[in-house]
Amino acid sequence: MYSQPPPPLIYDPPQEPYLSVVYSDDDILILDKPSGLLSVAGRPVEHADCLELRAQKSYPNATIVHRLDMDTSGVMVMALNPVAHRNISMQFERRKTKKTYIARVWGQPEQDRGHIDLPMRCDWPNRPKQIIDYELGKSAQTDWEIIKREDTSTRVCLYPITGRSHQLRVHMLSIGHPILGDNFYATPEAYNAEDRLQLHAESLTLHHPSDGALQTFTVPCPF
Repeated sequence: MYSQPPPPLIYDPPQEPYLSVVYSDDDILILDKPSGLLSVAGRPVEHADCLELRAQKSYPNATIVHRLDMDTSGVMVMALNPVAHRNISMQFERRKTKKTYIARVWGQPEQDRGHIDLPMRCDWPNRPKQIIDYELGKSAQTDWEIIKREDTSTRVCLYPITGRSHQLRVHMLSIGHPILGDNFYATPEAYNAEDRLQLHAESLTLHHPSDGALQTFTVPCPF
């Protein structure tokens, strides 16, 4: 197990832009979440600022359907009415959505692509960290492929089949290539290589809750 530096103690989310709207209609709201902003409020009062709260200031009916880790950036969908919320939630539960992530990982994988099938669960004494557990873990699967090989790192495309907490971060660690800037799972070298987590949700494909039409929303990778 790698020894990680402690997570940041001060929550200081970016303020500009305050809310980045990619698309909206009567049913859904597509947002570009910045790295460093919580998806939903944390328990401490100083963790009240979050994407959900910011969205609700302009879209009072907006509700969270899924989440991204605080340090992960990229595309998120929120529902704007109860019917849309149920519909989209069911799509995530039944794996009808498709998500594509971009990441930069430490080192050079031997293969150009691969499939990771390793069950995961929360490491309760060290939560919110997650661990691989073949006996008690829940199914977790990720496909990956290389985009570009760099000097000491590799840019990869990640396709999560399941949606476990920290899945991509733990899975890339499990094959010996932690994500750069990861304050929970990276080696010291990989953590110090970048000043933010190099993980971005680039695209999300779902069926629009009003008519079932398949739509893809994309937020370009900022790194």
